[in-house]
Amino acid sequence: MTERTDKDTTPDESASMVQSGAVVLLIEDEPAMQRLLEIVLEEQGYRVVLAGTGKQGIVHAATRNPDLVLLDLGLPDMEGEDVIRRLREWWARPIVVISARGREEEKVKVLDAGADDYVTKPFDVREMLARIRVALRHSGAQSGQSGAIIESGPVRLDGVLRRVSVEGREIRMTPTEYRLLALLLKNADRVLTHSQILREVWGAAYVGQVSILRVTMANLRKKLEKDPSRPLHLVNEPGIGYRFCTGGEDPLP
Repeated sequence: MTERTDKDTTPDESASMVQSGAVVLLIEDEPAMQRLLEIVLEEQGYRVVLAGTGKQGIVHAATRNPDLVLLDLGLPDMEGEDVIRRLREWWARPIVVISARGREEEKVKVLDAGADDYVTKPFDVREMLARIRVALRHSGAQSGQSGAIIESGPVRLDGVLRRVSVEGREIRMTPTEYRLLALLLKNADRVLTHSQILREVWGAAYVGQVSILRVTMANLRKKLEKDPSRPLHLVNEPGIGYRFCTGGEDPLP
């Protein structure tokens, strides 16, 4: 494992960086790809922690306190999907997957496991960096919230502690699930379109990628609804979007 220090950046690069000196844990076993990504990330001012196996990555996540994990799925000791699930048992910061597995069902699986984003190899470096910036920006916005407490029906969201509870029972959430719920709660009983939600939670580049929203919504329903197949609060407006229903009436599939 190595950790690199920041390098000088141009004013334009500095302006585009979400968090100066943010720590990125790169879990990648292919030496050439590992070195390439390390160089690219360092050039943008990120500090890089390297791990060549899933187990090593989990240890570094616990001991090095990274701001984001960049994870390859094809690891020698364990599936990347299992790494995500292990991390999500206790770690709430962004996970961005990079993988040559580009099938839609593969993307759905890792998003379902708790990843925040998925970049398919071979990828444009600029796109990957943009995805990282978006993930860090969202994560930073969460940690810097005003601290308002939002209560609606049985759901309580504490913006200071970033905790969500249902009828007093604390619920573990990924950063993306938290952002989605916070957006819906702030607009309780108001219908938000798919495009509005995707733009606010994932960023403008994701408008139109409704499958990502559906996967995250399904996961959120499993955690919040008594019967996820007939949700009372996280309600679908067919062909339009979603709303958080405070009354919990007239559920739609």
